[in-house]
Amino acid sequence: MATNIPTRSEPVQETIHGVEVADPYRWLENGDSAEVRSWTAQQSRLLRQTLDAVPGRKRLVERLWALHGIGALEAPVPKGKGKVARYFYARREGQQNQPVLYWRQGLAGADRVLLDVNALAADGTQSLDWWYPSEDGRLLAYGISAGGSEESTLRVRDVDTGQDRPDVIPWTRACSLAWLPSGRGFYYTRYPASGSVPAGQEQYQRRVFLHRLGTDPSQDRKIFGEGLGPSAWASVLLSPDGRWLGIEVLDGPAKTELFLIDTSKRGTPSPIPVVTGRPALFNLVDMLDDRLYVVSNEDAPHYCLFQIDPRKPERKNWKPIIAEGQDTLEWVAAVGGKLAALYLKDASSRVRVFSRAGKLEREIRLPGLGTVTGLHGRHQARELFFGFTSFFTPTAVMRHDLGAGRGWRRGDLRSPVVWQKLASPIDANAFSVEQVRYPSKDGTLIPMFLVTRKGLVRDGRAPALLYGYGGFNVNITPGFIASVGPFVEQGGVYAVANLRGGGEYGETWHRAGMLGQKQNVFDDFIAAAEFLIREKITSRERLAISGRSNGGLLVAAVLTQRPDLFHAAICGVPLTDMVRYHLFRIARLWIPEYGTAEDPEQFKFLYAYSPYHHVKDGVAYPATLVFTAESDTRVDPLHARKFVARLQAAQTGPGPILLRLEDQAGHGAGKPLAKLIEQYADEMAFLFGQFDIRAP
Repeated sequence: MATNIPTRSEPVQETIHGVEVADPYRWLENGDSAEVRSWTAQQSRLLRQTLDAVPGRKRLVERLWALHGIGALEAPVPKGKGKVARYFYARREGQQNQPVLYWRQGLAGADRVLLDVNALAADGTQSLDWWYPSEDGRLLAYGISAGGSEESTLRVRDVDTGQDRPDVIPWTRACSLAWLPSGRGFYYTRYPASGSVPAGQEQYQRRVFLHRLGTDPSQDRKIFGEGLGPSAWASVLLSPDGRWLGIEVLDGPAKTELFLIDTSKRGTPSPIPVVTGRPALFNLVDMLDDRLYVVSNEDAPHYCLFQIDPRKPERKNWKPIIAEGQDTLEWVAAVGGKLAALYLKDASSRVRVFSRAGKLEREIRLPGLGTVTGLHGRHQARELFFGFTSFFTPTAVMRHDLGAGRGWRRGDLRSPVVWQKLASPIDANAFSVEQVRYPSKDGTLIPMFLVTRKGLVRDGRAPALLYGYGGFNVNITPGFIASVGPFVEQGGVYAVANLRGGGEYGETWHRAGMLGQKQNVFDDFIAAAEFLIREKITSRERLAISGRSNGGLLVAAVLTQRPDLFHAAICGVPLTDMVRYHLFRIARLWIPEYGTAEDPEQFKFLYAYSPYHHVKDGVAYPATLVFTAESDTRVDPLHARKFVARLQAAQTGPGPILLRLEDQAGHGAGKPLAKLIEQYADEMAFLFGQFDIRAP
């Protein structure tokens, strides 16, 4: 059986800032050409010949269905101004491809289906991207996209009747939306229609508009956004009385600006700058009683909380509420007269309750080492909802009373109760989770979770899968291991490294892995692999690495820097050509994180690690599976195509270089469960085949 496919190369060379840069597979950038499609079809045949021949792949599919068949669950969002709230939440059951959005009247009310996108497409390729109930819970604004494109169309549904209103607004990808108190309209973000701005600029023109229900969306008034740069990302939040519109403008993952608009003024009032031009994050987390609550890392790398009077928004007038501590403050929600604060301590969640004045009252007991998802509640009601998950605990939704006098369990102010939970198909008692620390190249200690079967003998014979991300201030925290469950159940070690570039330890940790410091992330990952081998948890011959998106870039870079260190690699939806990445899809949004080759100094460090440009002929590379998707509107599939072609041409080792290019799918958001199962089955079959593991 062939292990690689010869690919035509071209002598494409260009001089960039005095450096000769070769790009022999540039012709693979054009995914619409007949030649590229023919090449892709050949790659797909090689993929199927290789993975379908792995013994037990069918059993892997069956086990993955069992692991995911427990469903999915989110914490409810309560709405309503009276004593009885309406609760909105998403839940997926069994083999449903997509979650269903439910609502209920009162906590003990019966669940009613509000929106089921499974009915829109038999193959599950229609997905609910986002949703916002009105403050009284009677209307729902939501966005649906097709094929994983994330290109949403906004619609408005009447909650009581289940019928959509005539309002339809396209171009609302990742929409931020704030309902007017009356429920008669909303502020929202959208992009311009194709053809209304120069080609290629549509995805960089995110602006804020006001829509009144029943009016023509094409006539919606633009509220904010003129003059924003290409990497600006505006979001909105409205005060409960509707007077103050807060606008947060994210310019890359390390800088935000804040503006206020006094909507009580006639016409289109000019935005009031609250924070501009500061190299720090200022996240607008809530607005209450004409006060803004802002979480910031300015002079506080672990973040702190400020209260701002919109009538006196100058920095000198900000009131500190929660001071910076040793743990990283992620979010704050004003619920029931209290402040619920979400923290990270050593990459694991903590929830602490403060008074409105910032006095710590208690820490809520969590079920263990894990991740809290969402903090939801109402300003006037004491109940707080959040999700909790860990490596062997699927999502449990917790409900907690923030009142001063008692908890839901008499005499215990710290313990929440379970509102709903998913049953685990894995016997957690058979496994252990350990957090270790290892030194990176420069001596920095890097934390890493190790998930193993109990009683693991450290003799270097266990197969191991090392996962990492390391970028964009993103926190990698414990989550249920359904996608890698078969590997762990069959004795594999799952290692999750908390690399620099993430936000687990605050902004200093993030900045140590961005722009010209990006090599730190790769060094951290390499050091994790060396630790696993040195401690005889695994060996080079039994070690695989994995990552997707920015983590796909990580895997591709480490693969080219240390091909001797791993036996196999799974590289998902990756960036690989860092010289040209900014020219495609929405990638200019990432220039503040990565830099751009248009800048001479930034070109130096980008080219120094760009994976595509550092594949060397005559090297034995690890067996590699690269996966991507046709409808990915974030990372263009061209990166995967070019990288695979270059690796296949250079490979002298026995391991295959495989490309998995999926149609009717995107970067990952909204992918139907059936497609996810097939993807995970291919990943597991790839690992099982490389390590000769018997399928369950």
